[in-house]
Amino acid sequence: MKNLLKISFILLLTFCTMTKNNPLLQISDTIYQAPPFDRIELKDYKPALIRAIDIAKNRVDSITANPEPPTFTNTIEALEYAGEEVSRVAMIFYNLNEAHTSDKMQQLAQELSPMYTEYQLYVSLNPALFERVKEVYRDRTAMELTQEQARLLEETYKGFVRNGANLSQEDKKTYGAIQEQLSLASLKFSSNVLAATNTYSLHLTLEEDLAGLPVYMKEMGKEAAAAQKKDGWVYTLDYPSYGGFMKFSTRRDLREQMWKAYNSRCLDENGNQDLIREVVSLRLQSAKLLGYDKYSDYALEQRMAKNPKTVNGFLQDLMEKTLPHARREVAEIQQYARSQGFNGLLMPWDFSYWSEKYREEKFDLSEEMLKPYFSLDKVQGAVFSLAGTLYGLQFKPAHEVPVYHPDVKVFEVTGEDGQFMALLYVDYYPRESKHSGAWMTSYREQYKHNGNEYRPLVSLVTNFTKPTATTPSLLTFNEVTTLFHEFGHCLHGMLAEGSYASLTGTSVARDFVELPSQILENWAYEPEFLKTFAVHYQTGEAIPQEMINKIVASKNYLAGFGQVRQLQYGILDMAWHDSDQVPSMDIPKFEETTLGGSIILPAIPGTAFSTAFSHIFAGGYSAGYYSYKWAEVLEADAFALFKETGIFNRETAGKFREHILSRGNIEDADVLYRKFRGRDPEPDALMQKLFPGQRSTVSP
Repeated sequence: MKNLLKISFILLLTFCTMTKNNPLLQISDTIYQAPPFDRIELKDYKPALIRAIDIAKNRVDSITANPEPPTFTNTIEALEYAGEEVSRVAMIFYNLNEAHTSDKMQQLAQELSPMYTEYQLYVSLNPALFERVKEVYRDRTAMELTQEQARLLEETYKGFVRNGANLSQEDKKTYGAIQEQLSLASLKFSSNVLAATNTYSLHLTLEEDLAGLPVYMKEMGKEAAAAQKKDGWVYTLDYPSYGGFMKFSTRRDLREQMWKAYNSRCLDENGNQDLIREVVSLRLQSAKLLGYDKYSDYALEQRMAKNPKTVNGFLQDLMEKTLPHARREVAEIQQYARSQGFNGLLMPWDFSYWSEKYREEKFDLSEEMLKPYFSLDKVQGAVFSLAGTLYGLQFKPAHEVPVYHPDVKVFEVTGEDGQFMALLYVDYYPRESKHSGAWMTSYREQYKHNGNEYRPLVSLVTNFTKPTATTPSLLTFNEVTTLFHEFGHCLHGMLAEGSYASLTGTSVARDFVELPSQILENWAYEPEFLKTFAVHYQTGEAIPQEMINKIVASKNYLAGFGQVRQLQYGILDMAWHDSDQVPSMDIPKFEETTLGGSIILPAIPGTAFSTAFSHIFAGGYSAGYYSYKWAEVLEADAFALFKETGIFNRETAGKFREHILSRGNIEDADVLYRKFRGRDPEPDALMQKLFPGQRSTVSP
């Protein structure tokens, strides 16, 4: 017994020492209390999260044990701040698990996620806590609350109800177990996609295998091969490598190989097929426990669309109006390919290649012509400059702020009066430790507490082509618009104003959150703005007006095809989640059946999109992928006001900042939009933008 007590004491002492000196638990001494990435080690996360959860639970227990009658301050506001340390540790860990992970970190995530979920359930299923919340909510009309306080109270109460607070004790246990399983399944899905993306590579050793590839693609392949200590050239499934190869390689056999590898990720028996059914089943079980027939009913209740009938109608209506355009576009590419000597039916691995060839001929414009004018430094400078013009923001390198990888750079963002607004971390280049795609996230949301304001720490992550020995990072025009898109999200985070982190920044309805990002893409096509930053990286010459005209003219090239593809993703998402039972058929067959008449290129056996659809199975877009198109209707209508008043008009930008960017979730999204625009959005704004001159009303 003595030995057991001695061992327990040593373990406790060790744990206390680990937490006392743990950089995740100390108030950071870096500027603006930024995460001390230079001092954080993998071993720090678990003890930090354990201690942070213990602190948070003690605060929750203090709320429930308070002998005073429940009030907004001693219950709702106290709960809002109870988990500050938990949020800090979790945001750092989970963000790095996406941007700079490792096998050990992914294994650790499997340990930490149940702990984090258990804490969330400790709060959401706490009967004593919910009783106090209910009492405050019941008496809300008698209280003198600000608009923001009233919103926090409403969202807190709804959050408890939607997370099982009204369930029986037995059902609460079931609900808790489901949430823990969901957390682990989503993590596993994401890890599998990253592993599958990193596993495949196309290793070429003969010069003739590079036929059609531009110089920058050859340099990219050479550097990738060198990184793997191989001769020749290597091409991977990271999008700059994969996308460029599919567009330019004349080797149809190699394009087919690459396409099939990309579109069969995680489809094998050790992949994500079973995980998809597990995730869908768990979500459905959870929704039914809470009294909903389907998961989509539950998910959409808090969004602008409100219900699956509206979403399905929106998607199908838009699909019906877009399909004729898409089919004409595909037929046009097919005809062009035949005119160039291609025989047979266009396959999916042919489309990027021939559509790029046709674009080059139709508009006399190619990626090779454009890329020299869009060095990453210049494009970054352009979005910074635009933020200055519209919102008075200034960006200064913050070299003293620690980073988690040498590729990451940090900027101190200040307002017109010099006041600190945010830190912006930028992480542009692909690596094996980073998931594919592009996203914005935060290491700290904006909020106020105990008389102090904590400004946001925002991160912009992409997978752009790395600089080579001879050229800087040069972007395709699609990558230019991607940077604008993600920077729009960053503005939403950086310009946040409010007291409560759960209501500020991007913490808004999922079908509203894409408005700030998608509207910013429009500036990339404005000649007046393009002239300010598109210069040749070697000569310093401004992009010719003729080339700008071609960019604008080609803006809606394949607009129908692109829109159908996005709508297919949304329809597929709803098919998984808008059912009262888990689909049982083979996943490729399920996709083919679901998409039916909207398939405009041949379906290929042995491939599927769902098994790598991280947005809905490992991200926050389940029953919500339609949001991109929903928000496009909003942004098309919103940008029309900028076009009317001037794309650099400070008054219009001020209204957009006041009513959209700074307000977060303090009011309903439709109310905020009407305050900005003075009316509801015009339903046909998107179709008019994509297909000018044709009236095709689509109601969001």
